Amino acid sequence: MRELGKTGLSVSVLGLGTVKWGRTLGLKYPTPVTLPDDDELNRLLRVARDHGMNLIDTAPAYGIAEERIGRLIDDRESWVIATKFGEQFTEGVSRFDFSSRALRESLDASLRRLRTDRVDLLLVHSDGQVEHRFPHDLIEALMKERDAGRVRAIGISSKTKEGGFAALDWADVLMVTLNPEYREEVELIREASRRGVGILVKKALLSGHGGGTARPSIRECLATSLLEPGVSSIVIGSVSSTNVENNARIADDILARGDAP
Repeated sequence: MRELGKTGLSVSVLGLGTVKWGRTLGLKYPTPVTLPDDDELNRLLRVARDHGMNLIDTAPAYGIAEERIGRLIDDRESWVIATKFGEQFTEGVSRFDFSSRALRESLDASLRRLRTDRVDLLLVHSDGQVEHRFPHDLIEALMKERDAGRVRAIGISSKTKEGGFAALDWADVLMVTLNPEYREEVELIREASRRGVGILVKKALLSGHGGGTARPSIRECLATSLLEPGVSSIVIGSVSSTNVENNARIADDILARGDAP
């Protein structure tokens, strides 16, 4: 477990990503995705909890993922739930709306689907453009939801280093990209750490390409983030309880050794 910046939350070093729990279109994985059934997801959740995982990341743009989380998780207080707003994905097309009204409506819907009265993290689901100049009313709306207690911490899942730096002025948490083939945001991670902003890592396994021919191994991918100071958790999308267990064992070994031999 690691502290998530100054949020007061502790998160497991590996978290569960859920895009493949809810949709099959528009994904960049090397093989086609089939939605897992509830039995497999229940096995996956049990394995995750057995290995101490407590972070689960989702979004309205992940199809039916929020609904499935709300239905399958019966120990809500054991989990740190992160969701997003700004992107809707319908009929294979992403549509973006970052207005304060869209935020309220999106959060209302997420809370209903997740069957909870609050989410621990609410992140802007960036389109890459909103990062160039965050609307003032958007930041105010995020802070208002945090003050009201419907959200514990706020931040962004960014697409650019520059956008991440711009968000440091108001965000509690950043979700950034880091892997052996992309280290351009390391400076951002370190500055965020100095300011007490929590860091979640996405695409650590190269969107499923890690371990492939002539690509970095899974161990190297995990070590790149696990051994970077300032990183709180790596969010890894999976529909396989076996993969979750294997990743957890590799992560445990990396942390025990302090390197990636």
